[in-house]
Amino acid sequence: MNSQSAAEAATANESGFGLSYGYGTDRGLRRELNEDSFIASDPVFAVADGMGGHEAGEIASGLCVRTLGSFPQLAAGVRTASAAELQECLLAADARIRSATGARAGTTLSGVVVVEQMGLPYWLVMNIGDSRTYRLSQGEFAQVSVDHSEVQEMVDAGSITAEEATVHPRRHVVTRALGTGDETEADFWLLPIQEGDRILVCSDGLTGELNDDHIFRILSTVGHPQDAVDALIQAALRAGGRDNVTVVVVDAKNVLNDAGVATTAPRPGAEVEDEDTLPRHELPAGDSTDDGGTSEASGAPDGNEDNGNGKE
Repeated sequence: MNSQSAAEAATANESGFGLSYGYGTDRGLRRELNEDSFIASDPVFAVADGMGGHEAGEIASGLCVRTLGSFPQLAAGVRTASAAELQECLLAADARIRSATGARAGTTLSGVVVVEQMGLPYWLVMNIGDSRTYRLSQGEFAQVSVDHSEVQEMVDAGSITAEEATVHPRRHVVTRALGTGDETEADFWLLPIQEGDRILVCSDGLTGELNDDHIFRILSTVGHPQDAVDALIQAALRAGGRDNVTVVVVDAKNVLNDAGVATTAPRPGAEVEDEDTLPRHELPAGDSTDDGGTSEASGAPDGNEDNGNGKE
């Protein structure tokens, strides 16, 4: 088993609004490689899950996060990015991946960018594929992103339930990705940041092992972001660790309200204790999953970016 995590990092601006965050990745118990990549550097926190096999997924996810990391509107201390600018960045990542892999590999991407409008902070959530972004806010825990997957389409159509989707044989088939396929447009959500907000960004190596109730219990009881990251990864490994698992947790504090007054909220209390993503168009007839290796992704010690690794 090969894992990586980093000590909790924190940032704050002149108004006192600040972020604290932790991150980590593990190749899992059944993969030889880790094809996940991530970036955790204010203002961008994102996870990319590569697919393609034979290290091609690693190349795809790595190119994705490096493109994000080099985008001027996402430089440290800059909180001005718009959804249109992010889509432009993702199109650049898509082109780089296609050029490097001949469109034989792709990657999902999910995460948040912290932006400010009229002096107030917002989460700008982005998603393409089936990695996920969740928010725990004012005691309410919910998935913000919507999976781009065949089973999500079935759930939306009412042909299967959300519970059936978790065990459906085509649950790893994505309908949008960067670097491969025809659908490369991300979805975006703009959410006001509330005091005490906690954001979770993860690859499906976490959600494939833990249901939302289990994830909520950990996020709502483990106080420090890095401790929450470590607890989530360890829980996924104990549940089977069948895939690469990557987790980023971001907390917001000293958030100004509409009157320009910093608010406070209690943080969580003390800590308590063979499947792969595939682009839809590449799925062989009669096959519903791809049995592949995983690659190791590394989180840079400075919280900047991680070398990409993906799923085979």
